[in-house]
Amino acid sequence: MTAETADTAEPADGTTGPGGPDGPAERRRERRGWYFYDFACSVYSTSVITVFLGPYLTSVAKAASDADGFVHPLGIPVRAGSLFAYAVSASLVLAIVLMPIVGAAADRTGRKKPLLAAAAYTGAAATTAMFFLDGHRYLLGAFLLIVANAATAIAMMLYNAYLPQIAEPDERDAVSSRGWAFGYTSGALVLVLNLILYSGHDSFGLTESEAVRICLASAGVWWGVFTVVPLLRLRDRGVAVAPGGRGAVGSGWRQLRATLSDMRRHPLTLSFLLAYLVYNDGVQTVISQASVYGSEELGLGQTTLITAVLLVQVLAVAGALAMGRLARVYGAQRTILGSLVVWTLILVAGYFLPAGSPVFFYVLAAAIGLVLGGSQALSRSLFSHLVPRGKEAEYFSAYEMSDRGLSWLGPLVFGLAYQLTGSYRDAIASLVVFFVVGSVLLARVPLRQAVAAAGNPVPERI
Repeated sequence: MTAETADTAEPADGTTGPGGPDGPAERRRERRGWYFYDFACSVYSTSVITVFLGPYLTSVAKAASDADGFVHPLGIPVRAGSLFAYAVSASLVLAIVLMPIVGAAADRTGRKKPLLAAAAYTGAAATTAMFFLDGHRYLLGAFLLIVANAATAIAMMLYNAYLPQIAEPDERDAVSSRGWAFGYTSGALVLVLNLILYSGHDSFGLTESEAVRICLASAGVWWGVFTVVPLLRLRDRGVAVAPGGRGAVGSGWRQLRATLSDMRRHPLTLSFLLAYLVYNDGVQTVISQASVYGSEELGLGQTTLITAVLLVQVLAVAGALAMGRLARVYGAQRTILGSLVVWTLILVAGYFLPAGSPVFFYVLAAAIGLVLGGSQALSRSLFSHLVPRGKEAEYFSAYEMSDRGLSWLGPLVFGLAYQLTGSYRDAIASLVVFFVVGSVLLARVPLRQAVAAAGNPVPERI
């Protein structure tokens, strides 16, 4: 099944007609709206996290640092070059605290959409406010990053929880891959506009700093504007679980304990989550720290970094769709394992990459683009098969903790490696362990057995 036929397939159970609330016409409408949230929010990941904020916040922190290159937030000595990685790590710890509460509220009330709106617009507002990040305001930058990144994680948890409701089991690889493709398309489009503005900032009467801050803020505006589409098209389906304790803040943590207790009855689901936690931690850290590595260690200019990430976006669209097709032939598990081998080779090559060589950096960017979207999209669709019906937001809360909420360890390891050694090459090499260990853990999960144990139909290939 191609990504296109996923939008025209009849419901597998055949229980609803074309005019019903879950009929094929309504499902197509919801899917198209669902795709557009990736179109809206991926600009934040691309323009803010991957390209501009890391190098820019690092430069602001260095301008505010002491003679030894340290800043002192809350009196704690932090090497200026580690601030961005630590802020990313802190944002994801905050997400851990909030996601169980939000996930429980979504399942208990059956109203994911208002919560998605609140999280999305909180993140968009914090990103737009990055326009005011100038001078020595590294604390403001760290604060806005923490808010925006935590909001992104919460919104993605709610967004992902719609997947089992809008796609049948055999459709999910294609639907999930198409969502990622939409996101990378928007990321590429906005990066082209960013490149025009940044490279020609003098002709626009802007300083380099002003151009960067406009690019940061525009990502927040884009995020907010296009979030309207999924909010108009997605719909809530009522209470998924018993409504006891509704409205109590503490119910989120009680629900998390109940979720973890329930997951103990599905140990294979937990095994997949553990594997995903480890290898995705490496993926997320590479995404967030690549520009810092390129600018600080390899001495590459901002224009080169923008162009390289633009190349990632263009190839990621094709890569996500191509890996979706490979999954139909070889199964999603084998396809993901193959991508993790590529990730490991990318890091090894990156360690030996010579400074001041944009051509080699572009080659690595191309390799990242080909595996980035597919590995994430197929992981999401695989997990959707392991979720018991009626517990989508609850289980995707745990998934999002693995996706982003527990991805604080990679940035922390990266930041500590640089703080202790002063070498970004050592920091990038430290991430290899995440892909190696993650591959071993994933290979040990019997996925067909795991899907059956969750009470879901087993796809022909998985």
